[in-house]
Amino acid sequence: MDELIRIFGPFDENIKAICQAFDVKVVVDNGQSCILGEQPAVDKAMAVVGKLRSLLYSGDNIDVGRVNYMCECAKEDKLDEVDQLLNDVVAITSKGKPVKCKTVGQKKYVDLLKKKTITFGVGPAGTGKTYLAVAVAVNAFKAKQVDKIILTRPAVEAGEKLGFLPGDLQEKVNPYLRPLYDALQEMLGAETFAKMMERGTIEIAPLAYMRG
Repeated sequence: MDELIRIFGPFDENIKAICQAFDVKVVVDNGQSCILGEQPAVDKAMAVVGKLRSLLYSGDNIDVGRVNYMCECAKEDKLDEVDQLLNDVVAITSKGKPVKCKTVGQKKYVDLLKKKTITFGVGPAGTGKTYLAVAVAVNAFKAKQVDKIILTRPAVEAGEKLGFLPGDLQEKVNPYLRPLYDALQEMLGAETFAKMMERGTIEIAPLAYMRG
């Protein structure tokens, strides 16, 4: 019953998303669920539920965004591509939590980060571009594939010029690097992150100051 509750999600939002995606109905009786509708739609809905169960068994969380993504994959007969996401761990956080890709697009992005010298990630906010890039960088550092992590990004102005902000160079760019700091602290732990900053193992290099 607990598994059923977790699959259904808060206020049944997950199962409602599946019903809406495939135009099916779900009936629950004595802790057992039954999906009703046209057979092809029922098959796809059951396949999505099966993948959600696999996610639960692997220790992953389920949210309605992931459910909607799986429904779209099922409609395009690409649900099998989700299997490669279940066991592929990008990195381990300081608290022992595995970082995994949630979409096939994220998986391709991570693979390119590992293979290519320069990778451009384009997408809306909240799609994991910065977080996954940091995860790959930390994993490469722990594996001794790199000796240093350099943080650089454009200083996007918000009413003030970079040169007129108070403090030294690092203090000037700190507001612009906050997403990177947050991700690094989650991957390394606050204490390890601070020590690496002190030793220069993590270096700050604003794009506007990079020359040569």
